[in-house]
Amino acid sequence: MAGCPVLVIGGGADAMGVVAGLRQEGAVVTVAATELVASLEDLADRELISWHRGPVDDDVIAAAALVVATAQDPDLLLQCRRVGRPVRTVTGADTAPDSGPSPDAEARPGGEVVLVGGGPGHPDLLTVGGLAALRRADVIVTDRLAPLAALTEARPDAEVIDVGKVPGGRATRQETINQLLIDQARSGRLVVRLKGGDGFVFGRGGEEWQACAAAGVAVRVLPGVSASTGVPGLAGVPLTHRDLVQGFTVVSGHLPPDHPGSTVDWAALARSGTTLVIMMGVATLPLITAELITRGMPAELPAVTIADGGLPGMRTVRGELAKIAELAVDAGIRPPAVTVIGAVAGLDFS
Repeated sequence: MAGCPVLVIGGGADAMGVVAGLRQEGAVVTVAATELVASLEDLADRELISWHRGPVDDDVIAAAALVVATAQDPDLLLQCRRVGRPVRTVTGADTAPDSGPSPDAEARPGGEVVLVGGGPGHPDLLTVGGLAALRRADVIVTDRLAPLAALTEARPDAEVIDVGKVPGGRATRQETINQLLIDQARSGRLVVRLKGGDGFVFGRGGEEWQACAAAGVAVRVLPGVSASTGVPGLAGVPLTHRDLVQGFTVVSGHLPPDHPGSTVDWAALARSGTTLVIMMGVATLPLITAELITRGMPAELPAVTIADGGLPGMRTVRGELAKIAELAVDAGIRPPAVTVIGAVAGLDFS
């Protein structure tokens, strides 16, 4: 599928796994839909897929090597046949997903929520336990950072609900997500909450666990590969190395050092002698690097920023601490991204 143009009809939750799977194989994806769920809209905003909001021209259909229908659009389906492009139908195009409980729901009348860490991007990084839960799920509650291509492993009648939070765009309130998990489980369903990385590492999985437990809903945790450790490895950067460093520190950079809500001791980090991993710090990276240098961290220390780790479009930007923020801006780096600072960032085993 590498380089093949594919037209996907429908922009609902049923399309997420199909679109992500096609992108994983290198296809050039165009989605024809009047609106997109948040996670697909994020892909369109980042120009990782094309989005046709209105009528689709015959030449667009004719140029597609494959047309996939994830939702019913009789006029567009008829147009595809007239142009001479066969349409492959996937779950959700003919009938709505069965929202009823799975056959074994009686064995667990209260239902259950399974918090699954999906790893950083690629479905191969989903754990064996996470994949098994995904295949058994009655309901899958997911978002844009989860390994969406893995949704193709779900049961045909599983209901997929997108609660994507797009930076600067649409977002589902965490309280709404918590209540959704509780309500679905109370109806007797097996609910999988599929998140990117590890849900307990800057993923608000702890809040979801607390909400379910407080509501008397059975909840299990299946940890995932955290982006903080997995993404550097995918880019060929070891966080520790016997000859260079004896530890690493992971911090959130969503608040700049001068923000009153920041609790990170940047001065201590600057002199810690450990590898520093910054999550959620794309917008604040200029202020963070300036603060670290002010606090004594060498300006020439190697640094690397890795965007879209584990995905087909993964990009890596390397430079010195003093320049990495500017280099990331010049490269057009957007979230999600991880920045690694320290001697190990000068290594490259990729």
